[in-house]
Amino acid sequence: MRQEAWRSPTSSLAELLRRISYEVVPLRRTEQDVLEHVPVTVPLTVTVTEARGLDPTLDLAGRLAGHGYAVAPHLPARQFLDQAHVGDVVARLREAGVRSVFVIGGDAPRPAGRFADAYALLRAMEDARHPFDQVGIAGYPEGHPSVTKQALGLALKQKAPLATHVITQICFDAGVTAGWAAGLAAAGVGLPVHAGIPGPVNRQKLVRVTAGIGLGQSARFLRKQQSLLWRLLVPGGYDPTALARRLGVAARRTGGNVRGLHVFTFGELSGTERWRRRLLAALATQDAQDGSEREETA
Repeated sequence: MRQEAWRSPTSSLAELLRRISYEVVPLRRTEQDVLEHVPVTVPLTVTVTEARGLDPTLDLAGRLAGHGYAVAPHLPARQFLDQAHVGDVVARLREAGVRSVFVIGGDAPRPAGRFADAYALLRAMEDARHPFDQVGIAGYPEGHPSVTKQALGLALKQKAPLATHVITQICFDAGVTAGWAAGLAAAGVGLPVHAGIPGPVNRQKLVRVTAGIGLGQSARFLRKQQSLLWRLLVPGGYDPTALARRLGVAARRTGGNVRGLHVFTFGELSGTERWRRRLLAALATQDAQDGSEREETA
């Protein structure tokens, strides 16, 4: 017990960093950037845009899987037409060796076919006898701008038996994320939670993206936290280290269901990977120093 207490200041965050995943966007240089900067030990998710559709995401996911990455394409329910379309996509990913997916409702104002939400798509994937070992679903610690809290809670309970983990939307308040995760476990949803955070990014891009996904409460939180807001204003942009450290502390209060971090990279893959390695090295150094001090006072 005393040994666990000694390790806890850095070990929780180090464990989250070792279970990290990156979100990437299917752009022209993404594949090359991944190969140059991201080790195959880091799992990836690949986003989908309504404008470009599913094909670029599925193509990139297949190529990255061929390079040895554990990659999960986003599958937005509202872009699927019917059961045959679901079967075709499942078969395509199976053939490409993709073993993970991330199932979401999608941002399209109207469904292209019969699937209005992620739960409907998950059921259709079950009917298609999908081969995926990992099926992620979305979580919203601060709520969703167009869905009530009650509806979100019901949807998560419906989806949970068909999923293996939850990836949350970006939240800048570690306490809110931890409280939401603890509430999820208390409600009987035992899925591991991977907390979504932004990677190192310039302030203009971060402000634009967070505004676009409706992070009203997080925006207010940033205004209250002057140190965080200052990081958005300096030339170097946003540094997620403080948020990651707070999540490492808060994760110990959630009953163990916060298991990892999911980094929204915004295309900044080299900077994100440098940040991860620097933080892991700093934690290892701090842990070694703390261990030496403990031995001297034992």
